[in-house]
Amino acid sequence: MERVATFAVLGDSAASGVGDTDSTGTTKGWSYYLAKHFQDPLVYINLSRPGAQSGEVLEDQLPKALIHNPDITAVIVGGNDALRNGFDPDRLHQNLRKTIAQLQSAGSDILLLQLHDPTRIVPLPRLLGRVLNRRINAVNRVTHSLAREFDAQILVTRSIENIYDRQVWHIDRMHPSKYGHQLMAHHFRELLIRKNWRIDPIEFEETPTKSKMDSIIWMLRNGTPWFLKRSFDLFPAAIILMTVELFKVVFFTQKPEPATMYYPEFSPQSQWDLQEVNEERVS
Repeated sequence: MERVATFAVLGDSAASGVGDTDSTGTTKGWSYYLAKHFQDPLVYINLSRPGAQSGEVLEDQLPKALIHNPDITAVIVGGNDALRNGFDPDRLHQNLRKTIAQLQSAGSDILLLQLHDPTRIVPLPRLLGRVLNRRINAVNRVTHSLAREFDAQILVTRSIENIYDRQVWHIDRMHPSKYGHQLMAHHFRELLIRKNWRIDPIEFEETPTKSKMDSIIWMLRNGTPWFLKRSFDLFPAAIILMTVELFKVVFFTQKPEPATMYYPEFSPQSQWDLQEVNEERVS
C-alpha cells in the first residue's frame, strides 16, 4: 500500500495565507497551492494562525502537528515577535530551536522563511525604519542560524527577483498577494524537489485586480484597526528605541555598528549574510 505523506504548516499570518482570500472568504495561501501540486497522496494540515508568536507555535501548534507525524513541516513565525513590545531574539531562538528539534527528531523535513524588508514597500520615518529593520534582521539571523544548525530548507525571500514589485504584495503591503503566495509556492517547490519530493510545477491562477475604491475600503475596515492595535503595543517601545537611535546618529556617527548582531556564525558567510552585514553598517 502506498504511503501517504503529511504536510503540516505552523506559524502566523504569513503561514496561514493572509493576503489570498477568494470571493467566498476562504483563505488559501502558498501552502495550499504547494500541497495541491504534490504528485503523490498528501495529507495537508495548516495549524497556523494570524497573530501567532513563536511561543504559541511551540506550546500549542507543535503538539497538534506531532500527533500526525508530519513528513514536511513549514515553520513560519517571527514577524509578530518582532512587532511586540519586549521583543527578545534570544527567546525567539529558544522557541524556534525547540520546535525544529522536536520536528526533526520525528523525521520531518523543515521549511523556513526569511522575512522581507518591509521598509522597501511601506513608507516609514527614517528612524522608525531603522528600528524595524534591526528587529526584522534579528529575526532573520535567528532563522538562518537554525537553518544551518538543522540543515533545514530556507526560502531566502530577499533573493527572489522582483520580490518588491507591487503585484507581489497585498493591499496592506505586509503580506503576499494571491500572486505573491503562488510565487512563494513556486520557490518552496524548488526547495522540496532538492529533497526528492515529487511536485508538479505551480500553475499560477489569474489574480483579480482591485479598484482604488476597494483598496481604500479594505484599509479602513481592516488596516486601520490593525495599525491602532499594534501602535498601542509597540509605540511606547518604538519611541524609546528611536530616541536611542537618534542619540547614536548624533553622537556616534563615526563609530561603525557591530557587523554581526546576533548568533554569529564562524562558517563561511553566505551571500545573504554579507548583504545583511552591509545593511547594518549603512542603515
